[in-house]
This record gives sequence, structure tokens and C-alpha cells, in this order.
Amino acid sequence: MKNNKILLISSYPPRECGIATFSRDLLVSLKKCFGHSLDIEVCALHNEDRPPYRYPKEVSYQVNSRALLSFLHLADKLNERTDLDAICIQHEFGLFGGEYGSHLLAFLLRINIPVCCVFHTVLPQPNENLAKVVKAIDHLTQRLIVLTQKSADMLAEHYGISRKKISVIAHGIHTVLWNQKDRLKEKYSLQNHLVLSTFGLLSENKNIDTVLKALPGAIAEHKNLVYLVLGKTHPEVLKNEGERYRQKLENTVAELGLEPHVIFVNEYLDLNILLAYLSLTDIYLFSSSDANQAVSGTFAYAMSCGCAIVSTPNPHTIEYVDEGKGILLDSACNPEAFEQAIKTLAKKPEAIKEMGKNAMSTMRAASWENVAIAYAEVFQKYLINTSRLQFQLPTLKTRHIEDMTTPTGMLQFAQFSKPDPDSGYTLDDNARALVAMIMHYEKQKSTKSLNLAWTYLKFITYCQTENGNFLNYVDVEGKFTEQNHEVNLEDSNGRALWALGYVVSMQDHLPPAILSLAKASFDRALPHIQLFTSPRAIGFAIKGIYYYQKNKPDRHFEKITENLANELLRIYDLTNDSQWLWFEDYLTYANSVLPEAMMYAWLITRDAQYREIAEVTFDFLLSHYFMKGQIKVISNKGWFSKSNERHFHGEQPIDVAYTIFALDLFYTITKKSKFAGQLKIAFSWFLGNNYLKQIMYNPVNGACYDGLEKENVNINQGAESSVCYFMAHMIAEKYHKTQVKRTAGKSSRPVKKLAQAPPNHTRTMLIPMPPPPKGLDQFAV
Repeated sequence: MKNNKILLISSYPPRECGIATFSRDLLVSLKKCFGHSLDIEVCALHNEDRPPYRYPKEVSYQVNSRALLSFLHLADKLNERTDLDAICIQHEFGLFGGEYGSHLLAFLLRINIPVCCVFHTVLPQPNENLAKVVKAIDHLTQRLIVLTQKSADMLAEHYGISRKKISVIAHGIHTVLWNQKDRLKEKYSLQNHLVLSTFGLLSENKNIDTVLKALPGAIAEHKNLVYLVLGKTHPEVLKNEGERYRQKLENTVAELGLEPHVIFVNEYLDLNILLAYLSLTDIYLFSSSDANQAVSGTFAYAMSCGCAIVSTPNPHTIEYVDEGKGILLDSACNPEAFEQAIKTLAKKPEAIKEMGKNAMSTMRAASWENVAIAYAEVFQKYLINTSRLQFQLPTLKTRHIEDMTTPTGMLQFAQFSKPDPDSGYTLDDNARALVAMIMHYEKQKSTKSLNLAWTYLKFITYCQTENGNFLNYVDVEGKFTEQNHEVNLEDSNGRALWALGYVVSMQDHLPPAILSLAKASFDRALPHIQLFTSPRAIGFAIKGIYYYQKNKPDRHFEKITENLANELLRIYDLTNDSQWLWFEDYLTYANSVLPEAMMYAWLITRDAQYREIAEVTFDFLLSHYFMKGQIKVISNKGWFSKSNERHFHGEQPIDVAYTIFALDLFYTITKKSKFAGQLKIAFSWFLGNNYLKQIMYNPVNGACYDGLEKENVNINQGAESSVCYFMAHMIAEKYHKTQVKRTAGKSSRPVKKLAQAPPNHTRTMLIPMPPPPKGLDQFAV
């Protein structure tokens, strides 16, 4: 079966403009998320008689946007194709010839393929001709996309367009790590400086001359201030007037004596260099004089890189900037206001840092991966191919796990991606990390993974007391905390046994020294297993026993397993009824461990009742987890009691990962395809198939975000979530040949438009426009 295919009509690199960069980033993110099931071609717009660029291979068509006939010829060529599902037009009025870009209308009248149009600019209070063009685009397309809620409001209120026709999808941003500022300042010789910056293709409406006039007063109080003006002159400006505006700015710098404090970087910056400059910036100055600018990629990128913001007002900045992220000025051409804002923030370095964190946190929902998911939701409605768009597995990375690991062990928490030493260490996290690194070593035979495993194993043995039990909480100085005496540590002890047993099971893969240390520690803990009363501690212990004796079964371990499994049966008999086939009166955390343990008990003992209860209880659990093509694990906002209504929202990666462990085991034993299918759906939770339609992994460092809250993702990246995602990813790789199918919305074959209407006639829409998927219109942060 052929892949689904989309055509993107836009300016495109190497053309240097914001829309071109946007379109390339959108294409790359769509390919990254859905590449194996979605082909994307590009029709590149230029405004020359001859194509002025050598385009990359994805560009199949080129159009001179000033020539009306070129649009008609393009439509005729596309109408001949039978493999093209939909067209996505990136719209800016200046990109298309004719009054207000009216050449586009000829193409839309001619084309017989579903079209969505992305408005990068929406102008308020339109005159009659502008309103006619926009309304015609509305009439001739199947979906309109805007990048801010204010733009959607303007289309509805100023142009009379139905809100049901409009999707709001934020401008995409590139994910960066929080803990890079000091390192990057040193790299660029800007350490000990307060760094301000502005970036973008230089033109008069950037209003940088106003900022320059504000600097002398700010520098008088903060002599370490440096202002970076990033970006070359806009190609159209350069063609029409040369470097006049840049020379004007350079003259202003000289007149005001600002040479030591202002640095012009006259380049079209590579993405990585641009993100580095923004990440080392303390305060980003958005100085545009265009009060109607609907959206700014430069502004979005600056916020996503953790900059505090000082901004002039326009629809985009008004929507995003509040006192928690920076200062929104009243007007554009007021040097005194810029000066005062810079001086106010410069006095409060901790406030700058907090504003940067708030800005980064707000913008993370608009990562290019999340934007790709939102666009895919739109495209899905018009795909001729009946197969669904399928997620592609991201690259597995150990970077964050390495960052979280000290010579002592794995730290517990992180502030965003920055490890938090004050959080200390736990046995829980290091036990899971040990399993993860042994799994990884088995697959990759990586010395790095083995060294990390050694670190975690040594931490586990450090936590083991003289009597064989384990303590859980260790501070950054290596001291056991009082918390060890305030909470029940049975579950932590069970997790340690699971990890130690897993190590011992790998006798054909691991060095003797690591096997010997793990075995000795397990043997010391073994006498305490039968004292466990916590169901989950029992579950983890059974898992540990299974792995420990896997290569050398022993009746002694069968007997211990029978005692533990019988205890789970006893509590099951006390609580289950015809409607509640479970071990407790409630579903809490790590629920999958219990039926999984019963299946492991069957593997050890071959007692049929253990397998029967394993399958009955697991089916019951899954009936509460899987609904409408998604997994919805139990909320950490309130456990699900059989006598109360269930809470939703507040989902954690650990519960999804443990479910994946269990599904893998049940599929391996039973070969029932439902378990394989549910495993793929479960892992797709990390990839964006969740109620927020947002990724749960960090594409830069391989970390995982800490939680899926009601309205946002908790973007802290602690040990528990990151290690659980890492393990789940390795299991999901086994199923990658049958990738996860997209589940949101139903695919339907589009109704072809009938005979092509004459250019001057209006045409009736023949493809009914369904309402957007729930929540999509609120996708923007």
C-alpha cells in the first residue's frame, strides 16, 4: 500500500525568509514523527522569471508567484495526479502575486484536491478588497489554520468566517535544554555579561534604532550589558535599497559610543548557532514596529530558549507575554520605555531566570513534534489511503540518563532538564536504572551502559543494611535520611530484588564481577521476602525470583513463589466480585505489576490457577486503561475505587511503562494479538497519542517529562519518568515493524470536486467540513 502524500506550497530554503524556514521545519517534523507513512512534496514559490535557487530533492514543483499563468499550469498538473491526498498552503499576502495575493484564488478555483491554508498574517479592519480575497480563500479551501488565538478571533470577527472552519496551531519551536546558558556564554566569550539580543532578517520595521537609543541609560547602570543584533539584511530590502538600514544602525552605534556593547552578527545563522545565541541570552528584545504582526517566529524561538522578554505589542506578544515572562511595552517607538524595562530587569537576575523558565515552560507545548501531530490531525481527514498515519519511533538516547548520574548513583529529580543534586538519590530510581542499563547493554554491548550499570548496582548494595534489607533515601552527601524511617520501604525492597534478579539472569552477557555482586546482594535479601505484605512488593519480588532462577530452576524458589503468589490469591479472593476482578478495592499506581507477577508465578511453578488469575485480572485492568484508541492510566490526583467515580488527567510515565512490561510478557506467552496491539497504543502515549496530543519525551536528550497534567505537560525530567520511558522504548522496538496506528479522528475518502468551474464563477463546496477534533482548536499554548 502506498504512503499518504501531501503537497506543501510555500517559499522554501535556500530562499531566505521566515515562511521558508517555517515550512522546512514543519516538513522535517512531520517526517520525523510520521515519516514511514507520510510522503511530503514541496512546491516552492519564488518571484523571478527563472528559478533563482537550487532546491533540495523534496521540491517537485516551482512557481513564479508573480505570474498568474504559473498557478493555473500548476493546478492542471496536480489535477492529473491520483496519488496526492491534500495540499497545504503557507499563506502570507506578499508571497502571492496580484492585489492582496489574489493570484492564489485562480489556483484554488482550478484545483480538484482538498486544500488547507495556513494564514501567517491576519489583518484587522480589512478594506473591501482584502476582505473579498480572504473570504474567497475561506470558500475555496477545506480548513484554515492560524497560529494564534487572536488571529482566529480576527478571522471570525472581522471576516465573518466560521470558527468551526478554523484550527489554531502554534508556531513551532525547537526544543533546547535549560542548563546551557553558562556554558554557552563561556563558549562565545560572553561570561559575566548581561546579554540582550534581537534576531531576524533586518529591515526597518525591526525598529532596532529605537532599542539602540535606549542603551546608553541602561549601560550607565549596568556596564556589563551586551546587545547582540543577530541576522543579515532581508534579501528583498537588500535588493531594493542595499545596506542603508544597517549602515544607519552602525552610525547610531558610533554616535552613541556603543561599540563595546553592541555586536552585529551579519549572517543568516545556522539553526544550531541561532539556538545557541538565544540560549545564552538573558533578555530578548522584540522591538517590531508592526502592531498588526499576527505571529513572529523570532519571538516564539526566543521564548522557547528561556529568555526573559521585553516586547512591543502585537497580537502574538499580547497573547503570550505577562509579568511572569517579561515586560510588555505600550508602544513600539519609545526608547525611554525600553530603557526603563531593561534597567528594571537587569536589577533582578533571579527574576530574569524565573521569567526565562516560565517562557520555556509555556512554549514547550509548541515543539515542532507537537505541531506536526496537530497538522497530521488536520491532514488525516483528507487522506485517500485508508491506512492511518503511523508514529515513527524516535531515536533512543542515553544523554539525560548520563547527565542524571554522578559517581554515587542516579539523582532523583531535575528542574526541567537540569539535574537537581539537592533531591538526592533513591533505591527505587537506581534499581530501575540498573534494569534499563542491563537491557541496553544486552542490545548494544556498550561499555558506557555497563559502566552506568556498575554505578547503579554499587548504589543498591550501598543501601543494603547488615540484616539484608534496603534503605531507600540518600542525600547528596551520601547520608541516609530520616525519610527512611517515616515510610514503608517494602515496595523499594521489592524493586531492588527485581533489579538484582534481572542482573543475575544475564549470566551469558555480563562480567563475572557484576554477576557475583548482584547474586550476593540478592541472597542476603532473600530471607526477608516472605515477610512482605504489600501487594506490589510481593509482585516485584516474584519478578526478581523469576529472573534469579531463570537459568537454574530450583524447588526452593518454587516454594517461595507459591507462598507469595498464594498471598496475592488470598487478597484477590477477599476483594473481587463479578464487577471488580482485582486484588484491592481500588486501582492505584504500578497496577500492572500484580497480574504480571501472577504470570511470572505460573512460569516458575506451572500452577494453572496463577495464569488464570493473571489473565482475568489483567483483562480487567486493561478494560479500564484502554479507551477510544488511547491508554489512560490511573490519575495521580485520586485513586480509582470501585465505590467511587474515576478521576482522569494526571497520568505518569511509570504506569504506562509498567503496563508495557506486562503487555510484552502476556503477548510473549499467549501470542494474543490484542496484547501486541495494546502495547503499541500504550507506547504511542509517549509519542503524542494522549489526551493533550503532546509528546512526552525530550527529543534532544532522550529524557521523558514527569507527567501529563490536565492542561499541560510537566516538563521536569526526573529519573523515574526518564528511565521508565527508556525501558519502554526498548520493548517497543521489538514491535516496530507494525508501527502504532494513529487513532484520533476517522479517515474518510474525500469526495472529489466535480467539473472544474470557470475562473470567474464561484463554486459550491462539495467536501463537507467536519468540526475539528476535540481540543485541537485550543492547541496553542
